[in-house]
Amino acid sequence: MKYDVTVIGSGPGGYVAAIRAAQLGMKVALVERYPALGGTCLNVGCIPSKALLDSSELYYTAKKHFAAHGIKVSGLDVDWPAMLRRKDKVVADTVAGVAFLMKKNGIAVYEGHGSFADAHAIAVTRSDGREERFETRNTIIATGSRPAALPFAPFDNKYLISSTEALALEKIPEQMIVIGGGAIGLELGSVYARLGTRVSVVEFMDSIIPNMDHTMGKELQKSLQRLGMTFYLSHKVQSAVAEDGRVVVTAENPAGEKVQFNGDVCLISVGRKPYTENLRLDRAGIITDSRGFIEVNGNLETQCPGVFAIGDVIGGAMLAHKAEEEGIFVAERLSGQKPHINYNAIPWVVYTWPEVAGVGVTENNLRRRGQAYKTGMFSYKPLGRARAANESEGLVKVLADEKTDELLGVHMFGARVADMIAEAVVALEYRASAEDIARMSHAHPTFTEAFREACLAATGNRAIHA
Repeated sequence: MKYDVTVIGSGPGGYVAAIRAAQLGMKVALVERYPALGGTCLNVGCIPSKALLDSSELYYTAKKHFAAHGIKVSGLDVDWPAMLRRKDKVVADTVAGVAFLMKKNGIAVYEGHGSFADAHAIAVTRSDGREERFETRNTIIATGSRPAALPFAPFDNKYLISSTEALALEKIPEQMIVIGGGAIGLELGSVYARLGTRVSVVEFMDSIIPNMDHTMGKELQKSLQRLGMTFYLSHKVQSAVAEDGRVVVTAENPAGEKVQFNGDVCLISVGRKPYTENLRLDRAGIITDSRGFIEVNGNLETQCPGVFAIGDVIGGAMLAHKAEEEGIFVAERLSGQKPHINYNAIPWVVYTWPEVAGVGVTENNLRRRGQAYKTGMFSYKPLGRARAANESEGLVKVLADEKTDELLGVHMFGARVADMIAEAVVALEYRASAEDIARMSHAHPTFTEAFREACLAATGNRAIHA
């Protein structure tokens, strides 16, 4: 058997690449080592975490905010096993949808561990040890990443856990320590905080979500503190050990003093590492850098002609939608098209509630490169729709070039910004100015009016409702 394209890995980057290649008339194979398609995102990442986020937010809203709407609730309680079952069903339905798409598009799916036999031959080792080989003209490596442990605190999957185990704890812990103030740690920490867990976040940097806009990080921290989460910033973790069914984390605070944190469980969320081991890359003449990332050129092609890599294995933003764009890019390049990816217009989202979203550059980026810019900000508080929904906690910030008015970055904190950021992505992709958005009609009452008002604020302090 010989294929035009073989994709190793069935996460969002891999399965999307396979579908697009099949749409373009190529004979496609998809190799996945696990029985369920969808990779980390669908099985133990994006999808199950969002299911728990939504369930926990509904519970918290019923507990804290229903009364303000005139809704009386009695006997409210959490059925944790039922919440987990719902999460599992969401995952199962989503994974089944991917399997259906493989059949619909005529993609051959091989279950087993894929690796290179040589530059144009793939070996698939099944769970029973049997190996099958086939030839391929082109290969796309889309094997993704996995949680990174601390060198002095390996995961034990019970007390020192990764995001995978945090999605399926046997019971809701009384106390949780989260090491790392990035998106994953904050999202999962907020799930348990809403359900009654005392959550402590220990972060090495001086702010949470440090890769995003600093203002949004401060707004999110205040919001999560109101939820009951406690933050210890600029703390360097030195050890994390399980003792007598508890976890003890030792860190150095900004004053250089040793401090300890105790909890039932410790979620270590300090980043992810690419999954490139055991792919026998050397047989295709492919090398990785010191951190295990595969090196690619501007066409996402490795050192081996005809072998491409996308998503988490090549570094950059470790985002499912970034991997999807790269998968489509490679498939279309192979068909002779001329696609492009504007990495500056790929959004970031933190799915806490309220949410955080951003696209383009941050103020820190602009300051570092010495670019002159102007700022426009608008709060959710004056928005009629936000008031009606009891969601007045929010802020939109736009950054525009001081001379040309071109939008350079858009950053949002508040309800529904994970969806609202799409308008900003379109604006950056088409190089819109703040004035362009300010002149566009936005339905009233909506949350998106905040984006328009922020753009009005950036163009001569013209916000109407400020």
